Amino acid sequence: MSESFVEEEFLKSANENLEVKVKEEVVNEEIIWVQPFEIKLDEYDKAFSYKNSFINHQIIHTGEKPYQCSQCDKAFSHKYKLITHQRTHTGEKPYQCSLCDKAFSLKQNLQVHLKAHIGVKPYQCSHCDKAFSQTGGLKKHTLTHTGEKPYQCIHCDKSFIQKIQLIKHTRKHTGEKPYQCSQCDKAFKHYDSLTKHQRTHTGKKPYHCGQCSISFSEHGSLIKHQIIHTGVKPYQCKQYDKAFSYNNSFINHQIIHTGEKPYQCSQCDKAFSHKYKLITHQRTHTGEKPYQCSLCDKAFSLKQNLQVHLKAHIGMKPYQCSHCDKAFSQTGGLKKHTLTHTGEKPYQCIHCDKSFIQKIQLIKHTRNTLGRNHTNAANVTKLSNIMIVSQNIREHILGETISLRSMFH
Repeated sequence: MSESFVEEEFLKSANENLEVKVKEEVVNEEIIWVQPFEIKLDEYDKAFSYKNSFINHQIIHTGEKPYQCSQCDKAFSHKYKLITHQRTHTGEKPYQCSLCDKAFSLKQNLQVHLKAHIGVKPYQCSHCDKAFSQTGGLKKHTLTHTGEKPYQCIHCDKSFIQKIQLIKHTRKHTGEKPYQCSQCDKAFKHYDSLTKHQRTHTGKKPYHCGQCSISFSEHGSLIKHQIIHTGVKPYQCKQYDKAFSYNNSFINHQIIHTGEKPYQCSQCDKAFSHKYKLITHQRTHTGEKPYQCSLCDKAFSLKQNLQVHLKAHIGMKPYQCSHCDKAFSQTGGLKKHTLTHTGEKPYQCIHCDKSFIQKIQLIKHTRNTLGRNHTNAANVTKLSNIMIVSQNIREHILGETISLRSMFH
């Protein structure tokens, strides 16, 4: 192929202001084409080996964006950019690390990740002793020294060090949820949230405790769980000799001292110290029973009631009486049964000298008593107060139980 032929064919599609020169070198008696198209534009002094590379480059000058996303209003100059963008909608991560279970949507992100595995960090910070596997990491880190936050929110006065921080923040203003679950109609602002949600469909629990057999769907849950093995309780109550492993448990406990009940029922005059207590209470009005037994048609308003019910299905009775051979599926049943051995009757009638092993026995007795000859306003008020106090204690204990259990799910 002659030099003049290449020039003639190429110049048919090139602009008038292009200069095309073809160079050739002879190496080992073979002709090798070096930079066959040395293209000079008014805007850039750039050269390309291939015609399609030149055509792709020209789009920069025209501003053309022919590749439109079908799921949002974004458009792109090149097809590969559209394909990469579409992964933000699908959550696809085709580049899998061969050394761990991480996957990436971009090949270059996998390459950077692999450097972390082998410990290559050639980019050294000039302000401290930190080093990075890529220049981008060094640039972001340098901003923590300079205090510069170049990414400004157009909706408020907040600014950010990293562009991705701004993107995530902006979604709070716009309400955009680009990450759609493929198995239900839920959508999320962040990909991590979608990943966590998808585990509710798959049941996958990839985070395993190394000290026991429990696994978790979220890494944060595993970290919280591991504190139990250490026995560390850094959150100390100043009013009681009580300490907590978790900050949220400590905050929930403090409400007991303040007596605050900010969560008001819209259907009655009851108020609650915690939102989950209000949600549980509202089910007494709506009759909602969201916890369905998978082995029969029974449903329950509380998750722990379903768990107790399931134990009855499988015959699980881990709580053994120390006085006889009876066993129970829950501690409450064992405690009630133990009273039949000790003779203790903690539930005392305020109208007569009778006492009872179980609370329900006292309630039935009191109803009969009030119906016959003990009806008076003072006694009714006293009984009501006792029942309210008893209900508050029960709700508090139930709340603590739910709070503890929620840490492991």
